Amino acid sequence: MTNILVIDEGTSSTRAAVYTSDFSRSDFVQLGVPLVSPTPDIVEQDANLIWSQSLEVARAAAAAKVIDRIGITNQRETTIVWERATGRPVHNAIVWQDRRGAALGDEMKLDGREKILNNKTGLLADPYFSAFKLNWLLNNIEGLRARAERGELAFGTVDCWLIWNLTQGRTHATDASNASRTALYNIHKGEWDNELLQMFDVPRALMPEVLDSSGDFGCCTLFGGSVPITGVLGDQQAALMGQNCTKIGEAKITFGTGAFLMAQLGEVPRNSSNNMLLTIASKITGKINYAIEGAVLNAGTAIQWLRDEMGIIENAAQSEGIANSISDNGGVYLVPAFTGLGAPYWNAKARGLISGLGRGTTKAHIVRAALEASAYQTYDLLDAMAKDGIDIEVLRVDGGMAQNNFFCQFLADIIGIPVERPQDLEMTAMGAARVAMGTIAQSSVRNSTKFTPKMTPQTRTKNIEGWKKAIKAALV
Repeated sequence: MTNILVIDEGTSSTRAAVYTSDFSRSDFVQLGVPLVSPTPDIVEQDANLIWSQSLEVARAAAAAKVIDRIGITNQRETTIVWERATGRPVHNAIVWQDRRGAALGDEMKLDGREKILNNKTGLLADPYFSAFKLNWLLNNIEGLRARAERGELAFGTVDCWLIWNLTQGRTHATDASNASRTALYNIHKGEWDNELLQMFDVPRALMPEVLDSSGDFGCCTLFGGSVPITGVLGDQQAALMGQNCTKIGEAKITFGTGAFLMAQLGEVPRNSSNNMLLTIASKITGKINYAIEGAVLNAGTAIQWLRDEMGIIENAAQSEGIANSISDNGGVYLVPAFTGLGAPYWNAKARGLISGLGRGTTKAHIVRAALEASAYQTYDLLDAMAKDGIDIEVLRVDGGMAQNNFFCQFLADIIGIPVERPQDLEMTAMGAARVAMGTIAQSSVRNSTKFTPKMTPQTRTKNIEGWKKAIKAALV
């Protein structure tokens, strides 16, 4: 029996578990990773803490087990630059939610560079992507650009940073799925693109090698013996694989810090005309599979905000009972644009709001509105994909919010198609285990629960119209 240690480094927490070759797993070991966010535009994390906590949970998960392989899945786009000689980060990790590259994105939209970017990468000119963060670092940290040009520094997304540390500096590499989120990688040619590097003023000397998602990322000696790292996928691509979305048009959405809807396109890329993203789903034995994606920047963060900043709930699980305690939202809508709006709006300047407040509004209405917001945002993504000619018949869900029965039913009601939830919601880690094992064929996703639409067409239309008004106000 093969034991696969999976490190799942997310935005809110770092986790690890051991999967066997039949894809049963141990319990997760988990540690929270705090954000540094002194202003709405700044979202950072301590890169050293990301590594130390990844090592801590991995060692705890691997204790008393013989580990044969390592798989990694990770928060994407988050940008780290470190010294090659010492492995020391030159700055905090700039998290994907950080918006300090917004001005550059606006310039690219005006001068036509966004079209070049989109044609080569499938992405849009938004600070969500790594190149905008890397450009900001090079322009704002004294002496950094000169050091980068001399080859003293290395750039990587979180997977690359973990690989570097797991191999003790022997491997500076990423996989194609993560590379496709940097806005520097030509997803059609499968290489770092010279024109894009020049566009963002990024020295090539910074860049890692790009490998297949299932391949040889070097060996780690930190868990006893020499253990190969054999699989790496960005978290959303890993969930797509974990959910068995292998046929064209099969789709999943993962509700974590953000919410990410991804539909399988197969080997033929199709650029969106409606502000969706074309991305690499995986690269296996040299073959690229593509996916279309819609990215919501804030989903679970709305529930965290209710708990941590507002003190309305004590834990996320309470939100289900509170939402069910009232018959409807009372006309209250919450737009969680804490760090701007992602797809299909791509507005970095938008900020959150609550609309429809009345004298009878209670805490329950606000809790319910926070949950409902992710369903409405999913509706927006599916509507944009439909305009691109991609019709999804069933939506598979995973991630923390998918545990909430109220939310899953409301989601099905608003999007108007069935929602399927697997018994094991850890589809991101499952995908990483599968790619590390080299088992790309479909595996069993056990005991799915199906939620079918029950809301009347009149109520659904009324709710969606209220959401559209709230979004319009947030965009002003």
